[in-house]
Amino acid sequence: MIPYNFLKTSGLARETLEEFIKSAVYFKSREKTEKTLVGKSIALVFFDPSLRTRASMQVGIYELGGNAVILEPGGTSWTLEHRENVVMDGDKTEHLKEFVRVLERYVSAIGVRTFAELKDWELERTDPILSAFAKYSTKPVINLESAMHHPCQSMADMMTIREKFGKTKKKVLLTWAWHPKPLPMAVPNSFALAAAQFGNDLRIAHPKGYELDNELMREIETHARENGGSIEITNDLNQAFENIDVVYAKSWGSKNFYGFPEKDVEFRANFRNDWIVDETKMSRTDNAIFMHCLPARRNVIVTDAVMDSPASVVIEQAENRLHIQKAIMATIIK
Repeated sequence: MIPYNFLKTSGLARETLEEFIKSAVYFKSREKTEKTLVGKSIALVFFDPSLRTRASMQVGIYELGGNAVILEPGGTSWTLEHRENVVMDGDKTEHLKEFVRVLERYVSAIGVRTFAELKDWELERTDPILSAFAKYSTKPVINLESAMHHPCQSMADMMTIREKFGKTKKKVLLTWAWHPKPLPMAVPNSFALAAAQFGNDLRIAHPKGYELDNELMREIETHARENGGSIEITNDLNQAFENIDVVYAKSWGSKNFYGFPEKDVEFRANFRNDWIVDETKMSRTDNAIFMHCLPARRNVIVTDAVMDSPASVVIEQAENRLHIQKAIMATIIK
């Protein structure tokens, strides 16, 4: 079944995700790409900065024969209000209702990128801005990262693992890493979901206090069980790397400190010296590959020695964003 929107991987059957990877591998192997988007324009709405997402989407749309329309609310377009029944007497100029319903008259799909503000956990876990786009749009909406999910990244991650290991299930470690400030959970959320959907044995390592969303974890556990994988949570960093094939490093903020970033910064300072991926930890693995979504702070998240080693596949991951997004767009934009 062809999906209408692409908001998160857990909304799609594994068979659909497998088709995305199959199509992406095909696109990657071809010198020329079939022009499936000729005569179509795709809007890319960026509330937040981007390198890989913006460049790969623009290039992908071009290679498929389409036209990318870049909009930056508050920059190249009006500031947007997404809340319902609000009195717009503040700094927001246009409501998302009008923005989306006008934009969809011009384009065949809308891609949206917006980060979590890290202010209100119970609100942001509902993905309010992405949800508003999906609610008001009658054209396909593609999540280019939201408060809770980054499915394009996680599909590029799954494609990269498939290229390195084939279809056999692997032992995958998602490890928290120290960072000087709290970051959104979208990448670890989506990586954990996709890893479970593809039936891997997933181990998540983080200090106590940096647990992922409880409801999301139940969903991840269900997908792992249904696809023949497993889920393990550990706070033991030394044990985490043992017998692992894939190491995925990412920092994220604690939901306990949403709205209080200074408290998160103070709390995470306890883990600065230990929670980094280095040569010693990688030596405990089964010659694992190292993955990160980028940008990665060198010698903070990961040491130079690991980042520049043959085990690092971060550049392949970044390249695969182009191919998997072409596969997604070619599938859902008809």
